This record gives sequence, structure tokens and C-alpha cells, in this order.
Amino acid sequence: MTTETTTGRSSSKRTTTKNLMLFSGRTHPVLAQEVAELLGVDLVPTTAYDFANGEIYVRFDESVRGCDAFVIQSHAAPINQAIMEQLIMIDALKRASAKRITVVLPFYGYARQDKKHLGREPISARLMADLFLAAGADRLMTVDLHTAQIQGFFDGPVDHLLAMPILTRYVREKYADHSFAVVSPDAGRIKVAESWANALGGAPLAFIHKTRDVTRPNESKANRVVGEVAGRTCILVDDLIDTGGTIVQAAEALMADGAAGVVILATHPVFSGPAVQRLRDSVASEVIVTNTLPLSPEQTFDKLTVLSIAPLLAQAVAAVFEDGSVTSLFKD
Repeated sequence: MTTETTTGRSSSKRTTTKNLMLFSGRTHPVLAQEVAELLGVDLVPTTAYDFANGEIYVRFDESVRGCDAFVIQSHAAPINQAIMEQLIMIDALKRASAKRITVVLPFYGYARQDKKHLGREPISARLMADLFLAAGADRLMTVDLHTAQIQGFFDGPVDHLLAMPILTRYVREKYADHSFAVVSPDAGRIKVAESWANALGGAPLAFIHKTRDVTRPNESKANRVVGEVAGRTCILVDDLIDTGGTIVQAAEALMADGAAGVVILATHPVFSGPAVQRLRDSVASEVIVTNTLPLSPEQTFDKLTVLSIAPLLAQAVAAVFEDGSVTSLFKD
């Protein structure tokens, strides 16, 4: 994609050409290709491979000098390899004289480590932002951060895209004749759930009171439902599903409290370990996610619905390239 701009007085015009170039790491090429097709561009041919000791090599197969570069890489497992590959791609672009480098992160790795719970812990989400800046990134673009404060960790523009319009549109169309209640799986995400409730026409709000041992990751216990859910279809919303324990327990608590049914919504299907079996066997009637992360055939199941995030990413990339407003994408 190219655009031309003319500056200066009419007697001495100077025309410059902007050149959008889209680059993909090896983690989620299917999503990157979908974004490229929506933008009407080709992914830049890239040579990438691993050395015997695990080191990563990257080289772009055509000139990138002066381009407006967008580097798409979702931080899927093995997550550290995905992050390192993207950092190397950014460094290669910087050294090859790309004019501007925008890092597109459908899923931002280490986002859950955004603050210290105990002494002598790192704030890894901040370290991630520092690494991208040091590598040469000018801008970050990501989808549904675990906490919005992460935007402040990067010393530059951050476009925080929201998957909510995509997910709520699907729910409104499929469950139009249902009486909703929007449920947060814990008290800490109640503000996010409130936004979902408003998007679903002012649905009642509830949350699950749970306890968590900070020394035992991926483990929590749902204690009780706070809010009125009896007789309603509960839309249980979260930003991600990792091992699935928390959200499956929450669904069980809702059904035990008289809910008519439970639909699970999450942006990022991390799906680690026992997640697929837990979700498949859960009381939820449907699990709805987006394709911010790649899913293998073994990670899919009958009641899983995957919605594409590519149109949102393509619109945001086009807006940034054309120096337009990303915020306007969510004004409705």
C-alpha cells in the first residue's frame, strides 16, 4: 500500500511516497496473511530459521529502506522464542533503515506480570515494553491488554485495540431472545465486565468472589456469586483463558446459583495444559474466543467458536499508516 503526499508552495511542490510493508513472524502466519489480504498488500518475504543451539536468524528478502513497517507476531507458546524472534525482526528493520516500526501484538506476552505481589518479584510487562523500545520500535499496537496500565510502560504511542465490538456483535445476534447477565470471573475485572454489560444493552452485572494463593500460579477457588443471575443466560467474560480452571469453576458456580445457561467469552485462547478438556467438559453451552493466538486441531472442540480479529487489526494498521484516528474505530 502506498500513498502520496504533496507539501510546500504551489510553485515548488515536493511529492513523497509512503510505503506500507507488513512483516510476519513464524508464530501465527495465518492471521498475518488474513490481515495482509484485507489491506491489499503482500507479506514481505522473510528468511527465518533456528540454529542448532536455538538461536534465531532473520533476514528480509527485499529492501525495507524508508518504509512504514508493521511487524505482526502473537506471543504464543513457546512464548520466549516468539518474543525473541520479534525483537530480532525489529532490530533488522532498524538497521536496514525502515522509517517507522510499529509492533503489532495480538497477544502481549507477560501482560499478567504487571505489578509486584510479593517482594523481590519482577514487573515483566514493563521489561517487555523496554525491550521493544531498545530494539527500535516506534509504536505498539495490541489487543485487550490484561490491564490498561501497561500502555504507560512503553515510551511512545500505544494503540490498545478492543475485541469487545466483535464479540458482543456475535452474542447479540445469536442470543437475541435471551435475558442476559454479564459476569466477571473475579472482582478485579468488574470494570471491564461493566463495559460489556453496557455494550449488551445495560445487562445486569455480577461477579464471582474467589480466593487465590499468589504462591501457586494458575490456581484459584470460586467461592460464591455476587449479583442476581437466576433464570438468566450468563455471559462470563475475561481477557484470556489459560488453563481454564478459574472460568470453568465460575461457570459451575453460576449454574449452581440458578443461571439458565452460561456462555464463556474471552479474547485470547492461551489454552495451556488441561484447558481444552476442562472447557469441553464444562457446563458452558458455548466458548467464544478470537484468533489472536493460533489454535491447533487438538485445541478445538465442538462448542468452541473462533472469531477473526484480522478486520480490526487491518483497520488499525490502515489508520496508523494514513495518520488517521484509531480511537474512531470504537466510537460506537
